[in-house]
Amino acid sequence: MNARSALFDLYGDHLRERGGRAPVAALVRLLAALDVAAPAVRTAVSRMVRQEWLEPVRLPRGPGGGPGHVPGYALTPRAVRRLDEAAHRIYRDLGPWDGLWHVLVVDRVKDRARRERLAAGLAYLGYARLDETTWIGPRANPELDPLLAAESVRAERFRSSYEGDAHGLVARAWDLDGLARAYERWLADAGRLLDRSPADTDERAFAVRSRLVHEWRKFLFQDPGLPADLLPPEWPGALAARFFDDAAARLLPAASRFVDRCLEDPRERVGHGEGEDQGV
Repeated sequence: MNARSALFDLYGDHLRERGGRAPVAALVRLLAALDVAAPAVRTAVSRMVRQEWLEPVRLPRGPGGGPGHVPGYALTPRAVRRLDEAAHRIYRDLGPWDGLWHVLVVDRVKDRARRERLAAGLAYLGYARLDETTWIGPRANPELDPLLAAESVRAERFRSSYEGDAHGLVARAWDLDGLARAYERWLADAGRLLDRSPADTDERAFAVRSRLVHEWRKFLFQDPGLPADLLPPEWPGALAARFFDDAAARLLPAASRFVDRCLEDPRERVGHGEGEDQGV
């Protein structure tokens, strides 16, 4: 887990609901639990500031820390939008599908780097390419406009039903066999992670849950959130989602305690022997 990815996970999974900000020392302490070194954390933070995901702030000292303020970093509005949209997809809080496809016809992009960034961005937002300029997704994404603006690309948009074989359309647009195999691998890897990694302290529960969430978030780049009736029967993604929800929920209380203690006093070495047994 690299530092930048770990920071995105930390802000999205824990800090977003705590005001979206944290002292630098707390970020370093929290990521130390994931074996991310302090210099790597500071380098990643600087990079995320340049990319306008984070902004520097001054924060009050934690309880018992004395008067004054300490340096920290807060999510920018752009980052809040990204993390909120990601959370809807991670926890499948997308609402019912209305049966209409979101179709994009984008301008041709000659520059290779811009073309690849656009393609990667659209895939992350849940769109699949039908041809060189046409993309399709099961629902509109609020991050589409910022992506098109960043790459200076225009796109025509349509909301359309599909009168043909919807399952055939899905099979043509997305690699469902490859996605199914990815879910099966995730299930096997997640089971091994929980079997071999004791979550018997708050710090270890935080570390295990963070690694579980980190690997699960990767499906944001692969799974567009298709409606269940367009997926094959006994879809492994459904089994993987139930496993993820159950394990993440069981680990959350202990992980949250560790986060709260680090935010209050990041200098304190916590997590070794405290709390009840949090094994899963």
